[in-house]
Amino acid sequence: MSRTPPGVVVDRCDLRDGYSISRLIHGGWQFSSGHSLSWSNHDEAIDVLESSAEMGVTTFDCADIYTGVEELYGRFLKRWASSSNTAQIQIHTKFVPDWSDLPLVDQSYVRRTVERSLTRLGVERLDLVQYYWWRDGVPGFEDTAGWLDDMRAEGKIRHVGVTNLDVSRIQRLETVGFAPIINQVQYSLLDRRPARSMALHCKASGMRVLAFGALAGGFLTDRWLGLREPSEFQNRSLVKYRLIIDEFGGWEAYQALLLTMAEVAENHGVDISSVALRWVLDQREVAAVICGGTRLGQMKRNIAAFSFSLSRSEREALRAHLDAAPGPLGKVFELERDRDGPHGRIMRYDLNRD
Repeated sequence: MSRTPPGVVVDRCDLRDGYSISRLIHGGWQFSSGHSLSWSNHDEAIDVLESSAEMGVTTFDCADIYTGVEELYGRFLKRWASSSNTAQIQIHTKFVPDWSDLPLVDQSYVRRTVERSLTRLGVERLDLVQYYWWRDGVPGFEDTAGWLDDMRAEGKIRHVGVTNLDVSRIQRLETVGFAPIINQVQYSLLDRRPARSMALHCKASGMRVLAFGALAGGFLTDRWLGLREPSEFQNRSLVKYRLIIDEFGGWEAYQALLLTMAEVAENHGVDISSVALRWVLDQREVAAVICGGTRLGQMKRNIAAFSFSLSRSEREALRAHLDAAPGPLGKVFELERDRDGPHGRIMRYDLNRD
């Protein structure tokens, strides 16, 4: 049951040049084709998005590879503009060429993709485009970033960022003048890979992190407290985050962390999910956390993360579990980039064609 205290205000973060976002971002991945909502539920989905914006979650995340979501957000923007609501909405999208398309990417390819996003969203300028390149062995990584930046200079894009890039790859882009204001990466109590070299780079460069996976696909919620380890998972997202639990230290270590999180949650009259979000929000390099929500009421529960602060003793209690956890190790997205490994084998690489 959601235990969101009344009157909670969603914090905001000023990224750069007066660009302000809500520190809780409504993610759009679960709205994409193949998930719980179908095209027949557009009005219901827009109701959910509108509810989030009315509560102060005014920033929304999508991607060119989230089939159907840019169009959905375009309909939402149209309804919002025709309503009496005055809050300004920010829409973040991505530029992620398919694995198979990388050899074909040129300046016209970049322009077509950006123009397609503009058309789908029904806007004249994209607030933020987050860039990713699948394969180091295919030339064009730096050139493509430059073409995106050209479109920023033209006024088609307000800000440029990256997603799932480690520090060495970001530095390659910075060397050629591409300066991302954010990097969207997975970050949670179970996965602290960004807390290492990425955090140091953020401190030095001014870049910030947008964190996804803070609830680990739902594993960091009340639902899983005290449960035995299932023999299998039907949901691909659960498979993904179950692998992260393995890297963290296994089911027993995860359940021990969850129990401490439950005790902290009880102290503040909130759910475990609020503790998970609060911890990520408290990391200095994190500008905002991205959370999905496809039903009314889900985002209200997430907003409870802004209703309290973790005490020193609570942070130390959580830190004890993290200090004992072996992983995940390595750079951000390093496990996922290995197509032959268990994390990479469940990835999908040609989503623009789906």
